[in-house]
Amino acid sequence: MQTHWRLSEIAEAVGGQLVGDDVCVTGPIVTDSREVGAGSLYIAREGENVDGHRFLPQAATGGAVAAVVSDAQAATDAGLPAVVVADPTLALGDLARAHLERLRATGPRSVIAITGSAGKTTTKDLLRQVLDRVAVTVAPRLSYNNEVGMPLTVLSAGPDTRYLVLEMGASGVGHIAYLTQIAAPDVAVELIIGQAHLGGFGSVEALSEAKAELVDGLVPGGTAVLNADDPRAAAMASRAEHVVTFGRVQDADVRATNVSLDALRPCFTLTWRGASAPVRLQLVGDHHVTNALAAAAAALSVGVDLDTIAAALSEARPLSPHRMAVSELTGGAILIDDSYNANPDSLRAGLDALCEMSRTRCGRSLAVIGEMRELGDESRRLHAECGEYARSLGITHTVSLGGYADDFAAAAGSHSRADSLEDAVAFIREWAHAGDVVLVKGSNASGACRVADAVSEEEPR
Repeated sequence: MQTHWRLSEIAEAVGGQLVGDDVCVTGPIVTDSREVGAGSLYIAREGENVDGHRFLPQAATGGAVAAVVSDAQAATDAGLPAVVVADPTLALGDLARAHLERLRATGPRSVIAITGSAGKTTTKDLLRQVLDRVAVTVAPRLSYNNEVGMPLTVLSAGPDTRYLVLEMGASGVGHIAYLTQIAAPDVAVELIIGQAHLGGFGSVEALSEAKAELVDGLVPGGTAVLNADDPRAAAMASRAEHVVTFGRVQDADVRATNVSLDALRPCFTLTWRGASAPVRLQLVGDHHVTNALAAAAAALSVGVDLDTIAAALSEARPLSPHRMAVSELTGGAILIDDSYNANPDSLRAGLDALCEMSRTRCGRSLAVIGEMRELGDESRRLHAECGEYARSLGITHTVSLGGYADDFAAAAGSHSRADSLEDAVAFIREWAHAGDVVLVKGSNASGACRVADAVSEEEPR
């Protein structure tokens, strides 16, 4: 955050009580004491496993000048002036809302928010690189899309910020509505309503309604950018005053035509209102056409011209780790590291890329799969269906990392079960030879990322 706040102003913004000196916060606002810098405000959140109040002394030593706490005595003991609130996490959101209001009052700002069951982070990364060509743009680190990460992103915007790109995720009804109360978007991007986080919603229909909270949260006169290839996303058009659609279907406003793959990197013609421009993505996988179209439609909605968008998309690089990162392993095999997260839609896309790359290299294909989490009662069925899809593609062999991933592997046909992550790494190193292609995919908690890190030898190319 580059605008300065007096602690009394923060107390007013979050409805808290000022305890101690009315200092001026001039540094970043953080929830991790390790990220404190000179002039920082430290938000002492009470998480599921760790109470941030324990780290108030470290925050003070690191340069924090004040804290937001629910325990006034802990701040006093650490020698920090504080704003005392009932819930520091909610106070973080309140402060982010007030910060954005300040910014909007002093100049033009466009907030573009992105949601969907797959592709949020990649779309965010692409859009950031497009908008950066036009004006100062702020976007989340990694996948900051919840009630902590999104407000922190808002608070990192400064007086020179023209575009603020946000991810908004949901694991339950009302989550996105809450985020839009903090940062109401000028542009709401709906990617795909798939089967991620079904455990928190119970049905795809309920998930779709939760994702629609983003469109409902638009500023008056805002624009909904909707995926015309996804019927559930397209159906949200009735909820917005202005709509721009994207997709491959004939009636999409922003379209991709003449789609082809060059070394698995999509090439297509980007069209909009009778104009067109060529795009050659640097990302691996046909599914990234959808992400690129979403980024293009969002950029067009805030006035960026088509040629600038096409040029930026063609030069955009992967910014976030473990997302379709392609590297060569010792011995000549290729690793597709898409291990950051997984749901049925993204897993099928990863399997498609694995199949296509192994076909072009005339090699074997190995899918190393961790569990897809948060699918609720549908977990077993959805894992098995994805396994059947792998079988239909002719994937040579699969390795499961336990849990419901075993159902995937059993349905896929030829498979092995890794009793530990070390076993999975050893299997890959023994099995994969020159010409072979290995996909590593799974939800965060499955350990798939650690497998990919262990077998990687070079930077993604």
